[in-house]
Amino acid sequence: MEHWLRTDEEQQAVLALRMASEQLLQVTMNPHHWQWVIIGLHIALQGFMVLALQGSNSLNVLTDECAKEWMAAYERGNGKYPERRLASFLDLYERIKSDRMKMYLHSQSFRPSSTQDRSVKELNSLRNEFIHFVPKGWSLEVSGLPQIVADCLDVISFLAFECSNIVWHDAELESQTKELIENARCSVSLIKTRYGA
Repeated sequence: MEHWLRTDEEQQAVLALRMASEQLLQVTMNPHHWQWVIIGLHIALQGFMVLALQGSNSLNVLTDECAKEWMAAYERGNGKYPERRLASFLDLYERIKSDRMKMYLHSQSFRPSSTQDRSVKELNSLRNEFIHFVPKGWSLEVSGLPQIVADCLDVISFLAFECSNIVWHDAELESQTKELIENARCSVSLIKTRYGA
């Protein structure tokens, strides 16, 4: 008997958000769980940026070069499409702040607060440190991490419920997303209190 794991872009984004939210509950007992918060939150934010930018043909989330190659292959009509390459995390972040988000009548671009640009860049940098960890001793000051998480949760919330680009195909995933964001925000508040922030 064959067994399959089936997923899609909605499930991936929400599952990553769940991971980050669940790991936030653990950080006060063991600061090493920050690693999994950072990795999960990075995947979640990237997933929601993709959901908000993909439109009807998903070309808007590919690298510019790949999107051009796809359009050229489409116009040739020979069915020989290049391998799809997702734009980088920071490129996707720049795109959600641009007119690329204006796909529908009520679409809105993201307008960052004073700390959100820095928080998103720091999240990306920290995630890269953990994913591509080289042999070293590393001490990470964690008292600033709750603000990074809070800022990124606000970006996810905007994308999921305010930008008008995400059409939820699964009402249960939409409901879970609201609950996970709220739970994560509560955890961040508790962590800030514990850190004296």
